Amino acid sequence: MLLVVAYWRTNLTMRQLAPSFGVSKSTVDRVVDDLGPRLALIQRQRFRKGTVLIVDGTLVPTRDHTLAQRSKNYRYSTNHQVVIDADTRRVVIVGQPLPGNRNDCKAWEESGAKAAVGDTVTIADGGYPGTGLVIPHRRERGQAELTPWKEEHNRSHKQVRARVDHVFARMKTWKILRDCRLRGDGVHLAVLGIAQLQNIALTQ
Repeated sequence: MLLVVAYWRTNLTMRQLAPSFGVSKSTVDRVVDDLGPRLALIQRQRFRKGTVLIVDGTLVPTRDHTLAQRSKNYRYSTNHQVVIDADTRRVVIVGQPLPGNRNDCKAWEESGAKAAVGDTVTIADGGYPGTGLVIPHRRERGQAELTPWKEEHNRSHKQVRARVDHVFARMKTWKILRDCRLRGDGVHLAVLGIAQLQNIALTQ
């Protein structure tokens, strides 16, 4: 398990990591493939009454171009829809990775995150119009400014939604999420594993 965590944290190549553990490159490869999935987040199936969730998408630069596409950061990336509990700040759902050029509005449904959340109240930013999520108020055509109560609601909304940005900031300290060399399901398993480790850290 330590080898897998070290691999995710440092993003060293398997050839670079092998001498640190006194094993061969092929052994590192097998260990990551075998134990990585065991660290993956077990995603929530149900939510207690009154739970409020927050969703946002994050881009993970990925070298597997069969899965990735050029995104707004001009790199080949995958889009991951991450859902957290607004109260505990723990990650509860991570959608299937999609090409990085997929906008969050479409990715919300196509990744499976929407189905996993169900009817639970979920907050999102303005990039999710028409999804039924709780998003900021927008000015209507011809309207110079929002009414005071809508402005106040938007301020409160922004403060709460910022919690998911803080989660992303902590997750991106794991260097594998800055340039993932894993192929196939590897990037998804890495995100799930790091989400699980972040959740554990919140309980300490």
